Amino acid sequence: MNLGETFTWLATHWAGPGGIGARLAQHLLLTLAVVAVAAIVALPLGVLIGHTHKGAAVVGASVGAARAIPTLGLLTLFGLALGIGLRAPVLALVILALPSLLAGAYAGVETVPPAVVEAARAVGLSETQIVWRVELPLGAPVIIGGLRAATLQVVSTATLAAYIADTGLGRFLFIGLKSRDYAQMVGGAILVIALALILEVTLAATQRLVSVHVTHPRQ
Repeated sequence: MNLGETFTWLATHWAGPGGIGARLAQHLLLTLAVVAVAAIVALPLGVLIGHTHKGAAVVGASVGAARAIPTLGLLTLFGLALGIGLRAPVLALVILALPSLLAGAYAGVETVPPAVVEAARAVGLSETQIVWRVELPLGAPVIIGGLRAATLQVVSTATLAAYIADTGLGRFLFIGLKSRDYAQMVGGAILVIALALILEVTLAATQRLVSVHVTHPRQ
């Protein structure tokens, strides 16, 4: 196998339900869906803990424990329990995404200077208004950083979804390895890396823009 064969494969396998275009869409949609579900759970909890300053030890312990769980092992267990399909990889990937999102939301709100929060209370803002008007805007760069880390973890690990489901770019790696089609396997790896880099650049740019807006709100 040489790079010429890989580039030929990349140039000629875009069409069809099992082509690059379809697999890219599946991989991206799976990533976005998983991060969205994890965010619905983790962000409100992290913001609440950061605002009330209660439960920080629980955050640290749960984040550390969740990060120690091997995703492939978790995926295998869920696959045995739930069967072939998307339910097992979605659940395993949601668990993977939760720690970064929870830590980012907690840290973002926690790092807002106490004097700013007290000033907001002094002018009559309610606790809900403080969260929405003060803590979330000021903590947004850190919160987006957590979202960025979670997204990159999920988009990379989502290749394992192909282990028990016919979806995503991981199918190229599994099929290529099984059939010794190394051009397909390397091409699939390149596609995963490219998608991860695109998401990384996009989220990094977003984080920088939000940071500039927070630091210099009139710019």
